[in-house]
Amino acid sequence: MTELLSIILAAGEGTRMRSATPKVLHPVGGFPIIGHVAQAARAAGSTQIALVTGPRHQAIRDGISAIDATIHHFEQTVAKGTAHAASMARELFEKAEGYVAVVYGDHPLLRGENFRAVLDRLDAGWDVAILGFEPNDPTGYGRFITDGERLLAIREHKDASEEERRIGLCNACILAFRAEVFRELIDKVDSNNAQGEFYVTDLVELANAAGKKVGYGVAPENDVMGVNDRSQLARAEKLFQEVRRDDFMKAGVTLKDPDSVWFSYDTELGRDVTIYPNVVFGPGVKIGDNVEVRAFCDIEDAVIGEGASIGPFARIRGGAELGPDVHLGNFVEVKKSRIGEGTKAGHLSYLGDAEIGAKTNIGAGTITCNYDGVNKDKTVIGDDVFIGSNASLVAPVTIGDGAYTASGSVITEDVPADAVAFGRARQENKAGYAPKLREKALAKKAAKGK
Repeated sequence: MTELLSIILAAGEGTRMRSATPKVLHPVGGFPIIGHVAQAARAAGSTQIALVTGPRHQAIRDGISAIDATIHHFEQTVAKGTAHAASMARELFEKAEGYVAVVYGDHPLLRGENFRAVLDRLDAGWDVAILGFEPNDPTGYGRFITDGERLLAIREHKDASEEERRIGLCNACILAFRAEVFRELIDKVDSNNAQGEFYVTDLVELANAAGKKVGYGVAPENDVMGVNDRSQLARAEKLFQEVRRDDFMKAGVTLKDPDSVWFSYDTELGRDVTIYPNVVFGPGVKIGDNVEVRAFCDIEDAVIGEGASIGPFARIRGGAELGPDVHLGNFVEVKKSRIGEGTKAGHLSYLGDAEIGAKTNIGAGTITCNYDGVNKDKTVIGDDVFIGSNASLVAPVTIGDGAYTASGSVITEDVPADAVAFGRARQENKAGYAPKLREKALAKKAAKGK
């Protein structure tokens, strides 16, 4: 396969986002915009990726390194335009063989197929190929000046004539070159334009002037949408979700109300999964076959086994692992816990930092008290255990197989297998005392009224 160096440009400040977070680190589908671009470049066969950022963009460098530690970093210390930014990766493109692609870093819906639309042109013998698209409104985009299959120039909107602004085919976000052509031309770009900047798009005219064969590919408008402000970020998220929903339904997932279900970039769902309305999947969710997730659940960083039933109004997070046929009912939260096959927690429970066996019943109102204000400790519950309603299990504590805990108990010591634990005060009835309590309460209320 031909070697491909992809140079991702992310040196802009993104001021229109009105955010302390760099534009390309804002998430779409739970994943940074720049991460989507890098993944698309990898999917297209990039053997090396260079990321060009600005001097105040350490957060971007750190963020992308956490996603792909092999990416090479370069800095554009002074903003002089896209061609100048691309030239910062000279250390790599001077030695590159095969192809060089320059791609803008703020296009979260970009796919590997979009790269192939121009790389295939290079494979067919063209020297340069630029990705274009046909937007509903071309205002603000650079226009393709063409002659049949040949691309003669890209005219930036501010520099375009009225006639050129009527062209509907516009510049998208990927420019691909044979490596030797890119090396030959990159330093010939000048800043003779309305902005006084060095445009990477000027390479098209330079290539034509040098007798190179310049062509173009076309991508769907949605794939190449850029993000510059919060409104565009919201639209990108909407488009991302539409694609994910459609993909899952085609793969055998039932979505009762597709528009109300939100997925992450890495959500994995098995066959015959049923998702009810208003469910949100954060990053790191894997769900087996025949699982039912009822309405208003929030699930992230969790593995859910085949045949499980979740919700409604359940929250699963923090590395939770639920075995096959687990049932979690309404208002149950599970955090950093493993729950065995067939175990049930039907109502109003918090299960944090716990290891729970198979076929155990967790009564309503049960809490694993895992935090003492400083440390978090573990609760271990065995197989076939019955935890009575309104139980507080104070970690660290272990409840053996087959044990029972009485309703309303506070369990602070280990419970042996097959034992019954009572951790509550003995009931005492004080005859006739209720009116005195009411009198005291009313007097307190009256005193407050004064």
